[in-house]
Amino acid sequence: MKYLSVLFFAISITGFSQKIHFKSVLVDTHNDAITACIEKKVSFDQDLTGINHSDLKRFKEGGLDYQLFSIWCDGEKVNPYAWAMREMDTMDAVAARNPDKIVVAKDWKTMNAALKAGKIVAQYGVEGGHMIEDDINRLDTFYNRGVRYMTLTWNNSPTWASSHTAEKDPTYTGQKGLTSFGKAIIARMNQLGIIVDISHVGETTFWDAINTTTKPVIASHSNAYSICPVTRNLKDEQIKAVGKNGGVICLNFFSGFVDSNFSKKDMAFRKAHGAEVDSLLATGIQREYAYTMLSDKYKTESEAIKPTIEQLMQHFDHIVNLIGVDHVGIGSDFDGINSAPQSLSTVLDYPNFTKALIARGYSNKDIKKVLGGNFLRVYKINNPN
Repeated sequence: MKYLSVLFFAISITGFSQKIHFKSVLVDTHNDAITACIEKKVSFDQDLTGINHSDLKRFKEGGLDYQLFSIWCDGEKVNPYAWAMREMDTMDAVAARNPDKIVVAKDWKTMNAALKAGKIVAQYGVEGGHMIEDDINRLDTFYNRGVRYMTLTWNNSPTWASSHTAEKDPTYTGQKGLTSFGKAIIARMNQLGIIVDISHVGETTFWDAINTTTKPVIASHSNAYSICPVTRNLKDEQIKAVGKNGGVICLNFFSGFVDSNFSKKDMAFRKAHGAEVDSLLATGIQREYAYTMLSDKYKTESEAIKPTIEQLMQHFDHIVNLIGVDHVGIGSDFDGINSAPQSLSTVLDYPNFTKALIARGYSNKDIKKVLGGNFLRVYKINNPN
């Protein structure tokens, strides 16, 4: 009888989670599918099961309504601005081929119409200020293309801001934090409606950005440092500052930012297959995607070292305890990571995140905030029209 009761409870939770999940507007602030498709020479409107974490059809099946696609290249890419244009052209072409399924929306009217029609809203987030190549006017071009946030740095540093990687590097000789040009960039972002994203930045840059911006910020894909102490995650004082600013911290699903023990296991995995990594790099593929392809190939090995969804939820609980449920969202990093927690392997697994919220006793109202409402609030302040 005890086991039947447990089974009935599990079935009830699953059914309820499906209902609230698919009635909410689900926003994911960070997905690297465009880069993944280019690197793997596939198209986002194909069935990419077993190839990518996401594709157009599986987005809808997982309940995704609104995606901010990452526009990214690493610091070694020549002409990053041209690469950014290519990536946006790629998704624009997908939308042009599938007008009944996805819309690159640039105003509230278009966004609302798309959501009411059951279409996916697509916008862009530029992941790294190096992609404007020190030309502030390119922010206007980005905005007109549908860019609605910019991560001030990736792991590399533009001339005007220091990344988390640079600030922990004793050989780094550049200025820490934002230069006067960097502060001018934030001012222009505020004017345009490009949300300031503080994921990836160094601590000095973080505090300069918080003290410079006049609008709420986001961390598009970051977790809690006190749970997993890596410099890509936010320390408690930073989390509190984002809350005070009115911003939102969107949880990153990457195993290495969830579980502090993952990196050592992953390094051993990569070392064991080092020759294959070298072969992939020799083809010209970016290193991040060489690791992703390796994990896809050796699924049993990569699955064994993943954290659980409960470990991710520890980050959620910690942030909520510090600044409340109004300041948390989802920034999965799907298709930009080689490992995500068990039960969160692809976009089909979004309902499992909702199920975890229900198991914690959150109300329907709070769940809707976390799944998308919190980000939409920040978006509206930055983009009232």
